[in-house]
Amino acid sequence: MKKIKKIITLGIVTVLSIGMLTGCGLLDSEVNELNGTIKGNTYNVGFYSNDGENFMNMSGQQIDMASNTVEEPVYTDGGWGYSETMSSVVTITIDGKEVESCGSTMLFAEDGLNPEVDFKSPEFIESETSGSIKDYTFIAGIVNKVKNNFGKNRVVVIQSQLGDPICAYSGDEVYWKVCKDLPKTTKLMIDGKALYIHRANFQIIDKSLLN
Repeated sequence: MKKIKKIITLGIVTVLSIGMLTGCGLLDSEVNELNGTIKGNTYNVGFYSNDGENFMNMSGQQIDMASNTVEEPVYTDGGWGYSETMSSVVTITIDGKEVESCGSTMLFAEDGLNPEVDFKSPEFIESETSGSIKDYTFIAGIVNKVKNNFGKNRVVVIQSQLGDPICAYSGDEVYWKVCKDLPKTTKLMIDGKALYIHRANFQIIDKSLLN
């Protein structure tokens, strides 16, 4: 029992040390969202087909993306009724003009955030533990969760819905979260810049695994 308490204590100390030594991606994200879903910043929007072909690009100083809801029939004990469900159709507003989109992969990159043009994804990533206490899954789970809130040194590899490569981003402080109010959308903060990934496959990899 004492050994378990010692492990937990060491894990908490490690987490607190990480918090003091790093920035806060979670805070950056909340500040970035003060004006709404995806607005108040200049974004470059790339549209991609299922096989990763970039077929359209847009840019604007005031960009927003909002979900749409539909009423679907549902049966309950009281009989048939309707329930509101989030639609796959999203409405993109660019400087006051609208675009309705359904099914396409979209990347919303804040102005100044550029992909890694020379990044090549390795075919095989091999890792082995050093035997350190921080490698134990229990401790690693706590540490990595806190690290994500503060931003981790990571690479983001993005593919089309069919798995074809599109691009990669990297940063010293990378934080991510799933958007609750937007369908199939993940938000990342990369060194203080926002990136929204809509309908795409991706991996967020610790840079230490790529060394």
